[in-house]
Amino acid sequence: MPLRTRPDRTTALTTLSAPGTGTPSTFAPRTAVNLAETARRLAGDRALWAGLVDFDPISRYYARIAAEPDHEAWLLTWLPGQATEWHDHGQSAGSFVVLQGQLSERVADLDGPDRTPQVGVDVGRLRPGQQRTFGHRYVHHVSNEGPDPAVSLHVYSPRLTEMTTYALTGTNLRPIELQQKGVDW
Repeated sequence: MPLRTRPDRTTALTTLSAPGTGTPSTFAPRTAVNLAETARRLAGDRALWAGLVDFDPISRYYARIAAEPDHEAWLLTWLPGQATEWHDHGQSAGSFVVLQGQLSERVADLDGPDRTPQVGVDVGRLRPGQQRTFGHRYVHHVSNEGPDPAVSLHVYSPRLTEMTTYALTGTNLRPIELQQKGVDW
């Protein structure tokens, strides 16, 4: 299911500068621990994201709420029945936290005999305050199987530049589309 955003409801993005220089700083990508901490910190700043919560009956809604040299953060909303396709995050690691409602996640097994991603474990339902943090080799499917709308906050490092979507063939996942920043979102 596609994502939609509304530019008129997206907050201003900030860029950090090196102290005393006014020029953008260069940062190493955040570690998984830093991603988890960053996601929790942003989730705790309700004033940052609460005014952006919106639900779209046709597709999941999203808004980028932070863009820093070493990471970016997105707010996503999910009506019951809305889901992602199986997908990865290119070379980005990530962390997401559920803010409202509940989300279900399934994770692909990437260590099969022929290195073809295979449908893996149903990780279960994530409820408000629960979080998932992952590295760049991570393929998953996220859905709102609950009765109520859900809201989640996602942080990626480095910033997302591409995502691959996968089709399910039996128990195998095969790449079907490479989505790129500036073209697909």
